[in-house]
Amino acid sequence: MGRGGGYGGGGGGGVAASLAALLCCGCVTLALAGAAAAQGPRLPSAYKTLSGDAPRVVAKGGFSGVFPDSSSAAYLFALMESAPDTTLWCDVQLTKDGVGVCLRDINMQNCTSVALAQQYPARKRTYVIDGVRKTGWFALDFTMAELQPVFLTQAIYSRPDYFDFAEYRILSVADLQSLPSIVKQPSVWLNVQHDIFYKEHGLNMRNYILSIQKNVSVDYISSPELGFLQNISGRVHRKIKLVFSFLDKALLDNSIHQTYGSLLSNLTFVKSIASGIMVPKSYIWPVTKDNYLEAPTSIVAEAHSAGLEIYASDFANDRIIPYNYSYDPLAEYLNFISDGGFSVDGVLSEHPITASEAIGCFANLNSSKTDHGEPLIISHNGASGDYPDCTDLAYHSAINDGADVIDCPVQVTSDGTLMCMSSINLLDTTNVKRTPFSSRASVISEIQATPGVFTFNLTWDDINSSIQPKISSPLSQYDIVRNPRNTNQGKFLKLSDFLAMGMDKDLSGVMIIIENAAFLAKSLGIDIVDSVNAALSAAGYDNQTAKGVLIQSKDSAVLVKLKQQKTKCKLVYTLPSGIGDVSTSSLEAVKKFADAVVVDKNNSVFTSSLAFIIRQNNLMKDLQSAGLAVYAQVFRNEFVSHPFDFFSDATVEINYYFQSFNLSGIITDFPKTVRRYKKNTCTGLGNDMPNYMQTVPVGSLDQLLQNSKAQPPSMPPMPTLNASNVEETPLPPVAPRNEPGGSPRGAETPGAPPSDTHKATASTGILFVMVFAALLI
Repeated sequence: MGRGGGYGGGGGGGVAASLAALLCCGCVTLALAGAAAAQGPRLPSAYKTLSGDAPRVVAKGGFSGVFPDSSSAAYLFALMESAPDTTLWCDVQLTKDGVGVCLRDINMQNCTSVALAQQYPARKRTYVIDGVRKTGWFALDFTMAELQPVFLTQAIYSRPDYFDFAEYRILSVADLQSLPSIVKQPSVWLNVQHDIFYKEHGLNMRNYILSIQKNVSVDYISSPELGFLQNISGRVHRKIKLVFSFLDKALLDNSIHQTYGSLLSNLTFVKSIASGIMVPKSYIWPVTKDNYLEAPTSIVAEAHSAGLEIYASDFANDRIIPYNYSYDPLAEYLNFISDGGFSVDGVLSEHPITASEAIGCFANLNSSKTDHGEPLIISHNGASGDYPDCTDLAYHSAINDGADVIDCPVQVTSDGTLMCMSSINLLDTTNVKRTPFSSRASVISEIQATPGVFTFNLTWDDINSSIQPKISSPLSQYDIVRNPRNTNQGKFLKLSDFLAMGMDKDLSGVMIIIENAAFLAKSLGIDIVDSVNAALSAAGYDNQTAKGVLIQSKDSAVLVKLKQQKTKCKLVYTLPSGIGDVSTSSLEAVKKFADAVVVDKNNSVFTSSLAFIIRQNNLMKDLQSAGLAVYAQVFRNEFVSHPFDFFSDATVEINYYFQSFNLSGIITDFPKTVRRYKKNTCTGLGNDMPNYMQTVPVGSLDQLLQNSKAQPPSMPPMPTLNASNVEETPLPPVAPRNEPGGSPRGAETPGAPPSDTHKATASTGILFVMVFAALLI
């Protein structure tokens, strides 16, 4: 649904309906009572916080990374899916009649329905706030009663807006005490951003805060206006901690007429008023213009030295974080609580489940020797999330990051050299389009319908000496790129070099991927199966048992041939993508030639609609019931690669697969993320495992939307794999070999007449247009 969708104005939705739906979902799928009562993880004996206690998780507007900020659903979900002592953050705004409400922005235009529904067109105003003119709708122009028809909406436009239509009403601060009792009394943090503005318009935030503490159990009060904190200091309950929030260093705190930069160098003065400070992440870990971390500042140590707690803000899973973190939000938290050699006292997060995981289960993990037990961690083109596919750097990184198995998709050059390359088309993962070899582009219909420059068009020396690797960007449609500083780093590897590396390193084994075998035999005169067998034998894999060899292919004919040769390798069949179940006949067919299968996690394990999981398919259960080992692929860190049910957190998704399926292996672009998961200190706690490390109830978000006006479209059952989809004709005989550097039979090259075997489908001129179009993509 777009943001222009209509909103209901009556009482059909609202807090009661939303909470009822959420609680129903929670009771059915989470067993909330047990989750809330769990004892929790074994925390490290001492953090480097000011008190030595675990850092506090502060949920900004609740679980606002999914639900509208400050909605009942966001607050309740934060309590359900985060640490038991998670603190609920409320940005306090004042209404015309002096009621404090929780709204993420003083301007309601982008966080409520007030503008979209045109409920109060005459109330649109322009105010100068902190020296900036802002036009929109503001709480101080409405009474609390007038705000009742107004609903909360998702303020971050890159996030799904489906929950906008659940009609979550604006909550007063007092409503936080009325949330269903998942915990007896939630911890509350009130943030007062604009005391001066409200004072200018006749509203007294100080008096409101002093009065509300009688009815609401408040634990923290923060403000970027130090004068406001000074005015309430000594008048609030002693248990309430006052926290001064730093803004951009060049800005002025108008309440005391000092810049935040100058106050940063006078923390002793801040300590005389507040017990803590909150700073943006970049105050602690500065970031370069090209989005890489600089060395950390000393602000954490300085704050602790002054006796101040320090909290870091601006955490969210669905943002572009520094490339050093490889798109892994949990790694970012760890850099603030353990891995950086210091610890902040708390984090302000829009995805509090990830902060809870980091603090409770992943801080200060030991670096013990890699355990090669199942599920195996199998690289996908090496550590291709950080380095170009199948390069020496990608493989060394995968090994250092804890992979059990490294993989090599085998391609062949025109002079018969076997090499590791993720695609047979060099346009995909190299800079060949910027070299003179781009003129060798051709269309080979058995491989792809668009022009390509293929590995067999060039010799090994051509590729190794004249072409650079190019880091893959599988999610470039979302403008997400990987590690730009490493874009063209690394060297290509021959299969022989790869196999030597696999034999030499601490690995469980290697995986060899064979594709296009029929084409290579018929058009190039190469028996790729026998060539791989010969390479394995030459590398010594035939004469040992310590290193396993897995051979993967989507072509059953390849595995059938290997089975007939009585190979000792484990044969792995890549199932077609987009299937949800398997027939008995297809299982019987697969078991004749394969020991294991690879499943596409994105398009087979679940049925999804608009990135919401609707249901889990029968596929995994049926495969394992048949006695087949199952590997799942491809796991990635980027937040857009996950269904919304996994909260933009790769660890949440990995946790689901580990706990829900008896997997034999996980195939991933980021082996480090999976290796760290296997070391966590929580999943072995049995009944004491914290709720945030229990498997998330997939499909629950779709259930919540069932009664709204924006439920994702229902989806039919996914297709079932049948024996006819599996069985293939045997590989063709190997044709006489072409001369090195020659074109394969059937290649349509610019300027060359079509072969008798494959008629040209386009003129040379049209082909050039297609080539250059491909180069521009």
